[in-house]
Amino acid sequence: MTPEQYCQDKTASSGSSFYYSFLFLPADTRRAITALYAFCREVDDVVDESQDTGVAQQKLDWWRAEINETFEGNPHHPVAIELKRLIEPYQLPKKHLLEIIDGMQMDLLQARYSSINELEKYCYHAASAVGLLAARLFGYEYQSTEQYAHDLGMAFQLTNIIRDVREDAARGRIYLPQDMLARYHVTDTDLTQEQTSDGLQSVLQELGTRAENYYESAMAALPEPDRWNQRSGLIMSAIYHALLVKMRASHFHVMTGRTAIPKLSKLWIAWKTARRESKRHQAYLKQHAG
Repeated sequence: MTPEQYCQDKTASSGSSFYYSFLFLPADTRRAITALYAFCREVDDVVDESQDTGVAQQKLDWWRAEINETFEGNPHHPVAIELKRLIEPYQLPKKHLLEIIDGMQMDLLQARYSSINELEKYCYHAASAVGLLAARLFGYEYQSTEQYAHDLGMAFQLTNIIRDVREDAARGRIYLPQDMLARYHVTDTDLTQEQTSDGLQSVLQELGTRAENYYESAMAALPEPDRWNQRSGLIMSAIYHALLVKMRASHFHVMTGRTAIPKLSKLWIAWKTARRESKRHQAYLKQHAG
């Protein structure tokens, strides 16, 4: 199996919504973003699949060393071999790859977040750092596109946290800010029940509003000339935002089961968004022709 095939298999087997946003990319860009996503899956699996904290720590340390080796031209892992191809043409910053590993380290060592500021620090490492790398792979001209990538990552991660409250709590992880839980009188026990308490509903509504604000600020920050290159992120935004809208429509009663967008709906959203962006891009080119 080649490194490219390894990354493709890692991405396809994840079942993530990201897969649908990759379908509408040119082959070279699709290969590049698939390598990045495979890296994210590798380091995320270290934490999710390791029962022994010490072993997981050793694996994360290995990945830090592997990234450093990769930037020195000596990768070993199939994913790292694919990443090495991207460093020079895309000017990938090593710090963002290491920040992603730092996010996994937070998951390994930290199970509670005292405030929204502390939670958003985690969201940056878990998602915004990924978004900043992805934006480079897609290509952009304007600096404000980095703000778009940052804010979209924050929106995605907050959406995930809202969706996975009960599942995360069952694994001993509570991402909802402790001061917010206290303000609405939500206990740890409330996070493992099938019913959504009034207090928990208020917490999730507040976080949902915060996520919505990040979706809006991300779109506001994305310059028109960069939209076409960033269309994969826009497809992901459409899918994730649809998930947030679905949870809001249910008044954030997310404790009875995992809220999801069906696969066919994801494909429809992806196609519709890609078509919209294609028309928008053609109109932009026509407007600025000559």
